[in-house]
Amino acid sequence: MIEIRLHGRGGQGVVTAAELLATAAFLDGKHTQAFPTFGSERMGAPVASFVRISDNPIRVRSQIYEPQHVIVQDPTLIGTVDVFAGLKAGGLVLINTEKPVSELKIKGSGNVVTIPATQIAMEIIGRPIPNTVMVGAFAALTGIVTMDGIRKAMAHKFKGDVAAKNVVAAEKAYNMLKK
Repeated sequence: MIEIRLHGRGGQGVVTAAELLATAAFLDGKHTQAFPTFGSERMGAPVASFVRISDNPIRVRSQIYEPQHVIVQDPTLIGTVDVFAGLKAGGLVLINTEKPVSELKIKGSGNVVTIPATQIAMEIIGRPIPNTVMVGAFAALTGIVTMDGIRKAMAHKFKGDVAAKNVVAAEKAYNMLKK
């Protein structure tokens, strides 16, 4: 079972990102689970969401304390929230920032990758909501979900022009980071 923890702030689409990852994995033929946790439920407050993906039915229903992967949609949380807490050895940490990893004051371990997701979202979607960009980047880096699954998940979640722009943004991130 693969466990993923997503961090961000209210209004950045952290819950939606978790749902999109879970839906894409489900459409790829996996068993999935996605659920949020909130501090104070207001715009800008720290938010975390969780995703489990498995080839087998998922029976556990607790929060994720030792994720293989972490997605950070707001880099200002680093140092405020322990986004590296419980990260398994060799885990991926994907951070939304224009800064290179060497400029981040990271006190954690893991394979850290950055992408300017908010910049891409503004350029393509016209709003500073980085969630779909981060989902595309995560797919490229891990291969856990397919880009086809992401496209279908976005078509299910969004409609019309909103869906089309989010797919383009996710594809741009995917293509930037695909190894």
